[in-house]
Amino acid sequence: MGYRQKHAIPDLGVGVGFRVPHFTHVLGERPPMDWFEIISENFMVRGGRPIANLGRLLETYPVVPHGVSLSIGGTNPLDRDYLAKLKKLVEWLEPPWCSDHLCWGGTGSVNIHDLLPLPQNRKVVEHVADRVKKVQDHLGIPFALENVSSYMSYRESDMPEWELVAEVAERADCGILFDVNNVFVSAHNHGFDPNLYIDAIPVDRVVQIHLAGHTDKGRYILDTHSDFVRDEVWALYARAIRRAGAVSTLIEWDDEIPEWDVLSAEAAKARELRRATLAEAPGAEARP
Repeated sequence: MGYRQKHAIPDLGVGVGFRVPHFTHVLGERPPMDWFEIISENFMVRGGRPIANLGRLLETYPVVPHGVSLSIGGTNPLDRDYLAKLKKLVEWLEPPWCSDHLCWGGTGSVNIHDLLPLPQNRKVVEHVADRVKKVQDHLGIPFALENVSSYMSYRESDMPEWELVAEVAERADCGILFDVNNVFVSAHNHGFDPNLYIDAIPVDRVVQIHLAGHTDKGRYILDTHSDFVRDEVWALYARAIRRAGAVSTLIEWDDEIPEWDVLSAEAAKARELRRATLAEAPGAEARP
């Protein structure tokens, strides 16, 4: 039995991030949208307007928290205060899973406030898997790690990135938040075939997929979440869906955020591509 089946991970359909420019419209008009993702840290507070807004959102939509500062690959001890706040949020939301990034973000007392890639070797696999087990056990719900965009490599690496992601997930018995745009960004920057990445991921562990836009800087491309999803990324998404089946999908648009109608149309594009792709795959079922 695969990870999704064992934990009864639902297919939520296609959603978007709950971002400040859209708060008034979403909470006032309740527009059609399958689900929302929130940045965990923005709501790990005792009360006030963030919690009030989140409570109103929960009245209508499923909500899944996605963290950006756990630093699961770091060498500092896991932050007990952070985990306590996250667990409190999770207990309130009762989401089917929660997630963070397969990365590190600082060392000692220095927080770089970035999602830095890890060396790709088995020593790192063992280190991260041990920490993931502790986090997942503490939270009491399925936990997923997202592959990050990469702009540098390590001399200590001796395996491809997709092998690192797969081995951590298998060793820790956790889920994967599969960011297809990050696959494309890293493939372009490091010169590997993104299709190899798509085809190597253990799809039974993929609980969610991210789609986003990026910025072409010439010598490299940057994961900015500030534009429409590119055609090449849509193609990779279709390839991933053919393998994974009906998996919750999210459009990330976190910079130069457009009007709601533009974001909603991008989600609708993902929904239609997902529907059409799954219709071609025997035995796959999509949400209506």
